Amino acid sequence: MASKGLQDLKQQVEGTAQEAVTAAGTAAQQVVDQATEAGQKAMDQLAKSTQETIDKTANKATDTYAGFGRKLGLLK
Repeated sequence: MASKGLQDLKQQVEGTAQEAVTAAGTAAQQVVDQATEAGQKAMDQLAKSTQETIDKTANKATDTYAGFGRKLGLLK
């Protein structure tokens, strides 16, 4: 009978250990998912900021060249 009790205890310990491993794996995956999401948001923001800077620079360059063109009498 003691052998049966030890076998039951062993199964409970193994089950508890498996649950702990599963919970740890789930928690680790959540951390990875959150980091990935945060990284994607950062990249999206960087892309948006870069595009805005490019647009502003292009507009300034266009205005500058148009100004030169007007000064030289090439544009009205």
